[in-house]
Amino acid sequence: MHLLTTTRDALLAPLQSVAGIVEKRHTLPILSNVLIEKRGEQLTMLATDIEIQIRTTTASDLGGEDASLTVAARKLQDILRALPEGVDIHLTLDDKRLTVKAGKSRFALQTLPATDYPRMNPPEEGSACFSVSQKAFKRQLAQASYSMAQQDIRYYLNGLLMVVDGAELRMAATDGHRLAFATSPLETTLEHAEVILPRKTVLELSRQLADTDDLLEITLAGNQAIFRFGATEFVTKLIDGKFPDYERVIPQGHPKLAKIQRAPLLSALQRVAILTNEKFRGVRLVFDNGSLRISSSNSEQEEAVEELEIDFNGEGADIGFNVTYLLDVLNNVSDDIIEWRFNDGNSSALLTLPGNDSFKYVVMPMRI
Repeated sequence: MHLLTTTRDALLAPLQSVAGIVEKRHTLPILSNVLIEKRGEQLTMLATDIEIQIRTTTASDLGGEDASLTVAARKLQDILRALPEGVDIHLTLDDKRLTVKAGKSRFALQTLPATDYPRMNPPEEGSACFSVSQKAFKRQLAQASYSMAQQDIRYYLNGLLMVVDGAELRMAATDGHRLAFATSPLETTLEHAEVILPRKTVLELSRQLADTDDLLEITLAGNQAIFRFGATEFVTKLIDGKFPDYERVIPQGHPKLAKIQRAPLLSALQRVAILTNEKFRGVRLVFDNGSLRISSSNSEQEEAVEELEIDFNGEGADIGFNVTYLLDVLNNVSDDIIEWRFNDGNSSALLTLPGNDSFKYVVMPMRI
């Protein structure tokens, strides 16, 4: 049965949009597959890992007969990637085998029934619905998401808190050692609602969203959040838990303020990081009038020292930090100047941006 004819790129683009969430090894074999549905001139691809579901729909002159099937997502993606750009692809379905033909190349893949494929059905209405530009949402994710925990037993830390409140969208993430907080304005006024997005959802949205003003429509509904952008619908389950009170963690009234150029600080930390202890990754920052001295050492008695000119006057401090936590924030903000507020060697540091209340980063000190 002839299914469709289209170009390699027209088939690969929607497949790449959905295949990123497919697990390589899964207890249910069908979850390694992508669901492909052909209805007239409409082609729908859907992938899920039970927690997240991504669906993309494209329309073009496809020819062929209507059908639904599931096929190994990674194998089909690898085949399409390996074929020349612009080549015509012919898909045929015979006796549970999907045949992919392109020029003199031919591949036959096993399929599983579409009726066995699990689906998440988002509710028609949500408790909150709003739109933001993809660029603004992606930037806000970038400012906060690196602070998420990875495999913490406090499962609610393995995700990102998203709060809508009035005309403001807030995001916060923490792994217990540092906290990132970012806000942005909304064009509508909404009642207070907060959800915790799973780590995998946040990373996949960061990958998929475009740096454009095209709209992203977000719906919060029960234990799900739905994101619609372009031809894509992204549904995710939410983490059920109570996120820590992030406002209590953000220091108020740290008396000392240093203004530091971001790029030289980032470069100096990257160099000093080379000779840190591999396990603890500690660096010492010594603040003095007009200068910042950064140093590291390791168990082999190797040392690195950097010195920067900074805008700081007052009583200095000697503070240790995990260098990874500092590199993360400097790599994810783009401003030229970082404002560094601190108290003493035992207090957390607060990093902000000049004239900008929408971003805060708190990092705990470490003993070195």
